[in-house]
Amino acid sequence: MDRPHWAARIEDVKNRVVGGVLRGLGWDLRLQPFHGYGTTSHVRVLAKVMYATKGTPADYYDQPVHDMRTMAVRGWRNFTGQVAPNRTVHISLGGKEFSLRADRTGIVDARVDVDLPAGQHSAVVWTVPGNEVTADVTVFDTESHFGVVSDIDDTVMVTWLPRPMLAFWNAFVVHQSSRKVVPGMPMLYQRIMREYPGSPVLYLSTGAWNVYPVLKRFLYKNGYPDGPLLLTDWGPTNTGIFRSGREHKERTLEQLATFLPGVKWLLVGDDGQHDPSIYAGFAERRPENVEAIAIRQLTESEQLLAHGTTKPLEDPGEEDTVPPNVQAPDGHGLLSKLQRIGLLKATRPR
Repeated sequence: MDRPHWAARIEDVKNRVVGGVLRGLGWDLRLQPFHGYGTTSHVRVLAKVMYATKGTPADYYDQPVHDMRTMAVRGWRNFTGQVAPNRTVHISLGGKEFSLRADRTGIVDARVDVDLPAGQHSAVVWTVPGNEVTADVTVFDTESHFGVVSDIDDTVMVTWLPRPMLAFWNAFVVHQSSRKVVPGMPMLYQRIMREYPGSPVLYLSTGAWNVYPVLKRFLYKNGYPDGPLLLTDWGPTNTGIFRSGREHKERTLEQLATFLPGVKWLLVGDDGQHDPSIYAGFAERRPENVEAIAIRQLTESEQLLAHGTTKPLEDPGEEDTVPPNVQAPDGHGLLSKLQRIGLLKATRPR
């Protein structure tokens, strides 16, 4: 096995030293649960192990999406908190109990085999008795043959900030007015869910797990369908100083194809970064898993903020491709295009 990157080794030393100091001060382990998903035979449970001062409530990191006060206080702490790597974590779900270890960044990402009916479930997750939290798990119906995978930044939410500042903005700017909805996108997603009720909806982003509660609240407040957020972890990896957002998206799409092989996905993204080529590559590798690709076209100003030029980084391609590839500047335009290719029903004027 190759030696981990020097930056990862430094981070590991930092985590050991700081973790040792915090344990000496009496700090406890706490868990931040994330929204998991799966099928009636296996699910993916997600959480993060953190340190917290002694006496901190077990559910401290389990932040309600409707509670603005907790967002204002804890959003920045999600970036300054200390993770607890490689800790043993226990999961209770569907009458079964599982034990596993968090990774070197404190992330729990576990596939567990368990028989559950379709619907909403709660997994109990803990490190030691007394710090149990519940993690939402959505079990999708095995009869589902259509689903949505959606990017977040510049696809459902306009940031109007350079990409390097997104994490800072998501963590520290907590006022609802500071986040702009892409026009027509909530309506488009609601329309999709009316025509395909019960279909999986997942949000795939290169955003860090640190901003999970802020993004979850934005989606909730603006009427987007509820669904798991598939984010990534910042910082060094065994191969580099920063992990690759592109690789995260490509790997996650492959995981979804394995988890839900019978689902054909509508892949929704934007042309400000690499969504067009990521989605096209996935469609080429797994054509049986892609229903269509929908790309939101950024304005010249948004393109400039996204990557420094006024033109898209990539050409999404022609619209008469297989699977269909449609592009429009907002949700209204994408709805019209999806109606044109027959994915959504055309409404008759009254």
